[in-house]
Amino acid sequence: MNRISLRGILILVVFILSLILIFPLKEKINLGLDLKGGMHLIYKIDTTNLSLQERKGASERAVEIIRNRIDELGVKEPVIQPQGSEGILIQLPGVVDRERALEIIGKTALLEFKLVEWDAKLIEKNRESLDSEHEWTELEGKKILLRKKAPLTGKDLKDAQIGFDSLGLSYVLVRFNSQGSKTFAELTQNNVGHRLAIILDGKVKSAPVIKEPILSGEAQITGDFTPTEAKDLALVLRSGALPCPLILEEERTVGPLLGSDSIRRGINAAILGGLLVGIFMIIYYLLGGVVTVLALVFNLTLILAGLTLLGSTLTLPGIAGIILTLGMAVDANVLIYERIREELKLKRPLSMAVRLGYQKAFRTILDSNVTTLIAALFLFIFGTGPIKGFGVTLSLGILASMFCALVFTRTVFDFLISKNIMKNFLMLQIIREPKVNFVKAIKFCLILSLAVILLGVYTFVQKKGKVFGIDFTGGQIQEYKFKKKVDLEELRKTLAEEKIEDVVLYNFSSANTFAIKSSQDTYPEIQRILKKHYDGNFELLRVERVGPVAGRLLRKKAMWAIIFAIVGILFYTAFRFRHFEFGLSAVIALFHDIFIALAFLLFFSYSIDLLIITALLTIAGYSINDTIVVYDRIRELSLRSPKENYRLIINKAINQTLSRTIITSLTTMIVVLALFILGSLNLKGFSFTLLAGIISGTYSSIYIASPLVILFKKK
Repeated sequence: MNRISLRGILILVVFILSLILIFPLKEKINLGLDLKGGMHLIYKIDTTNLSLQERKGASERAVEIIRNRIDELGVKEPVIQPQGSEGILIQLPGVVDRERALEIIGKTALLEFKLVEWDAKLIEKNRESLDSEHEWTELEGKKILLRKKAPLTGKDLKDAQIGFDSLGLSYVLVRFNSQGSKTFAELTQNNVGHRLAIILDGKVKSAPVIKEPILSGEAQITGDFTPTEAKDLALVLRSGALPCPLILEEERTVGPLLGSDSIRRGINAAILGGLLVGIFMIIYYLLGGVVTVLALVFNLTLILAGLTLLGSTLTLPGIAGIILTLGMAVDANVLIYERIREELKLKRPLSMAVRLGYQKAFRTILDSNVTTLIAALFLFIFGTGPIKGFGVTLSLGILASMFCALVFTRTVFDFLISKNIMKNFLMLQIIREPKVNFVKAIKFCLILSLAVILLGVYTFVQKKGKVFGIDFTGGQIQEYKFKKKVDLEELRKTLAEEKIEDVVLYNFSSANTFAIKSSQDTYPEIQRILKKHYDGNFELLRVERVGPVAGRLLRKKAMWAIIFAIVGILFYTAFRFRHFEFGLSAVIALFHDIFIALAFLLFFSYSIDLLIITALLTIAGYSINDTIVVYDRIRELSLRSPKENYRLIINKAINQTLSRTIITSLTTMIVVLALFILGSLNLKGFSFTLLAGIISGTYSSIYIASPLVILFKKK
């Protein structure tokens, strides 16, 4: 009773602290940009034209200048930070004018004042020296000759503000600092009658004639500006010129409509999946099922509290991670309940059966969860943005489910038994002592699996690399939702008539939502065409753009994530079971599940992107989880009957764990199916891959992983 009381106090304290951490939810849980809308940008600093000495600190200066620009833009809680030696990560939450933000952030804003060489005779006499001292450029379609040296630049500015002339046209009024005012006064005083070109980022904006000396330290930049353009130009001039140009390597812009829709769909999927799993557990395990449902609620509370405590951001894949862990959390309870069932069959007293059930299930629960944590760890290390969010929630969910299964439910059962409230452990049993010869089917199953995998490889070759999403190949995806019904062929024809041909169009069932995929940035042209033909009838949901360099980097990181996860799982499994044939068989089964899932992904024409890699790593963890349950039983039976035929031991182990395997797979499939049906459109491929992987993982743990141990043991 003392131990029960201590555990009860611990659970109560943890639960109360968790509630304090997470409420109110809106204030405590940070939502990612894919849920609340906003822009995620990664720029590369192009330092190719800088000397080695100017390159030092270029990244820090660029970050500071961009921060000044965004602060003036009025975006709340932006994230601007260096990424590596030549990258800058920018996150702008909330409703953001995409075009304006990209223009303000990406504009170099190098302002120069250069004299125009107007004397034709002077040009003729000094033609030989023109190359070194002068340069040709254009103004209003005409060539003009400039002196190369700029006596004044943006560094000499003190301020820049928008102004309006007598006709109401916009211009930018610049004020020089003390040294700049002195230089400008001397320049205008010595060059009355000459033209002074005002150049921004290498383009001449205007070249007015100097009519008289200007001693006020002010100048006007005129052009065909709208008020917003003039205001933004003044903004970037005030913040200063970037030390070098920026190249946009990655963009993920999410509109507020898609963000709120993702939240709603994610919550609905979680509620439906949780309800179905809860109902099934209560029907099958009766009082044990009720305790499991309480554990799931506690589990969810702990995950949210962990997110708050770590200051992590909840992303769309993060919601998927929570939904998935709710299904996987049932596994530990099923393992324990099935062990208790076995002890009760041996006529153990209820209290002893519960105690032994928890003891015998502990090692299996630990092994299966550690291997899934290995996969989650590499998701976090190699993932970016939302993918890291999935790794965090998956890890928190695993730790929370272990606490709930081993501490919370144990304490509840001990309390109920000690108070004589629970006198027996009633539960249904669909599968009663099966005696199937699973090992006998190994050759047929290997041939069947190999055929599916080879068909998948053939499909991959036939598609000629078109299976990869823009995450790995580079390119752009724009997604639009139309208020009125629009026919896909009509939209394709409209784009073709406007000479937009290098695009792929596809729609999402009845959602009246279309995606436009292209290898280049077609956003400005697509916007112009849609406004022209469907004005007011559409809304931008998201824009994703990945440069070829970023695509190669993401592909490389995804490959390393998979390799490290598999190697980590291989060594852990070999270490825990003391025999390398177990680890090797488990990893072959793991590869089998990944390739089967990929094959079905290709059969149904889904693209392979970062979310699919996330799903594959999750499958790796799930597959090994399933396999380890059988392996633990093989180890237990081997120790109990060391002289028994190994083929018989493996068959016994598979049969004895079959009930658990089917129930766990069923409950996990229920929540993933809910995610597939009700979840966001962005998660369709992700949840479909998980479904294929769960089915394959269940099949391989029975027919592939365990029988393979026999083949390797013979060798």
